[in-house]
Amino acid sequence: MDRGAAKGMEAIMQGNRNATPGVVIVGAGQAGARAAEAVRGAGYAGTITLIGAEAHMPYERPQLSKATLLEDGAPVIMIRDGEGWRALGVDVVPATRIVTGDAGRHVVVADDGREFPYDKLLIATGTTPRRLPAVEAGPLPVLPLRSIEDAQALRRHLAPGVRVAIVGGGVIGLEVAAAAVKAGATATVIEAAPGLLARALPPVVADFVKARHEREGVTFRLGRAPVGQSAAGVEIEGGETVPADVIVVGIGVEPELALARSLGAEIDQGILVDECGRTSVADVFAAGDVASRFCPWNGRVLRIETWANAQNQAAAAARTMVGEAMAYRDPPWFWSDQYDLNIQVVGHAAAPGTTVLRGDPATGRFSALTLAGGTVIGAVTVNAPKDMASLRRLVAAGRPLSAQEAGDTAFDLRKAATR
Repeated sequence: MDRGAAKGMEAIMQGNRNATPGVVIVGAGQAGARAAEAVRGAGYAGTITLIGAEAHMPYERPQLSKATLLEDGAPVIMIRDGEGWRALGVDVVPATRIVTGDAGRHVVVADDGREFPYDKLLIATGTTPRRLPAVEAGPLPVLPLRSIEDAQALRRHLAPGVRVAIVGGGVIGLEVAAAAVKAGATATVIEAAPGLLARALPPVVADFVKARHEREGVTFRLGRAPVGQSAAGVEIEGGETVPADVIVVGIGVEPELALARSLGAEIDQGILVDECGRTSVADVFAAGDVASRFCPWNGRVLRIETWANAQNQAAAAARTMVGEAMAYRDPPWFWSDQYDLNIQVVGHAAAPGTTVLRGDPATGRFSALTLAGGTVIGAVTVNAPKDMASLRRLVAAGRPLSAQEAGDTAFDLRKAATR
């Protein structure tokens, strides 16, 4: 859009702002930003207000545990800059925390008392990191990894000779471990569960990932929870102290539900929504990490904390908000980059069932398919993106696949996805 068109759009938008409350989106992360784009893309001509608690324009969050940790001064990738949002006719309101709302009055309220009326409301407030008070009380710095500032602060600690203790053996913890050893630091991962990534990966893949980290010099303390810290490091169950100069806590997140509760929305782990993003409250929608929906691949209601879900669920909810009902039915999908490994996961890869290997893990390139009832309900690929392209379609469609076909690298998965 050229500057003249942008000014024209701005004039139209200003007129609409004076006439109607329009669409209000609370949460300016991936879900909120993509929803704002989708609302305008659906042809909606009214006011769009995007309210975020952070002082920044909306940005891509996956970079925080990847490029931002791996490269000094890596640029932060914004979804759009201020001029881009103005050209789209979206009012971005940063550094503003919405704390309550009134569904009857159709209004949300910031902690400084400002009110934002809405016709339609999307809650995309996301999550906050879980805390470990016992570990946080002590002389060593304890860092989460949720914001630009968090990632930049952690990057400053990653240097040769620095001892990094990472509490939590999930995706974020392992990406931090990989970044730490690449920077010349040492890394120890402390995980209360007996294994890594038990909710995301089948054991054969989790063991492969653990072995790769160990070859890079990462050490693990599994099945032993942290109980405190001292100047010497992190104290864990059994009386051991893991030497550390800095502690990173990555033990999951909690959804930001205060606004939804104040509006009377139904809660089930997160804000319960249907496949179009509708909540139990009229004119109120939710999307992204804060929302929960029934996931047929897992057989239960879940919050899905992935970049793809935040983006695509938000786009569907946004279009539904402005009268173009759109269902979002994609299976969960995410990726992780660790060393030279690209790991992608779709569906419920860790479900009980038959795990079939496609390829040899010893080569560093393989897939693991989880079969139940003659269909693929989940899969993991390691450095095999072509497999994943077909597997995402297979899981979504519920097409039949035998164990023999799944394990045969000569069998074309694309045919199974379309038969």
